[in-house]
Amino acid sequence: MGRAALSPDTIVDLALGLIDEGGPAALTLSAVAGAAGVAPPSLYKHVRNLAELRALVSARVLTEIAEQVGEAVLGRSGDEAVRALMTAWRAYVRRHPNRYAVLIHAPEPQSAEAGARLLTIASAALRAYGMKDSAAIHAIRCLRAAVHGFAVLEAEGGFGLPEDLNESYDLLIHMVIAGLHASAAPGTKGRP
Repeated sequence: MGRAALSPDTIVDLALGLIDEGGPAALTLSAVAGAAGVAPPSLYKHVRNLAELRALVSARVLTEIAEQVGEAVLGRSGDEAVRALMTAWRAYVRRHPNRYAVLIHAPEPQSAEAGARLLTIASAALRAYGMKDSAAIHAIRCLRAAVHGFAVLEAEGGFGLPEDLNESYDLLIHMVIAGLHASAAPGTKGRP
């Protein structure tokens, strides 16, 4: 590849390839430099250190999730939007478990834009329930916790019993939607 072709985006692309193949532990500066065909010091013109590279990778993963969830929710509202959001988020984790494992879940400057987009998408999905301000924040936290918890347990093989995971996830979606209806502002139905 050579130093001239390197950029932060190219380095993140290479890092994601390593993560996809070898898991989170495969992400090292020397491994990325090797994939780029350069010496590790050549990376420092584009990323300061491994911590910054991890933050850039996390921002890319969050952007991918926001894009996938945004496409799934587009044109939907209420129950249909929540179901689409939860289904798309889980589908991303199932397709990219190693990428999801490197996602930094605490707010970071590099991922602020993607995080804000995902928050906007989730807020829009909850609009039909009449939730605003702190009620919407609480509901979004619960929604995120439900999707994240199930997806991580599934990706890590945490469900050992033979029952169908899709049926379990459908039940989780149903439970979240029922909870949203129970918490909805008076006079709202949550349906399109």
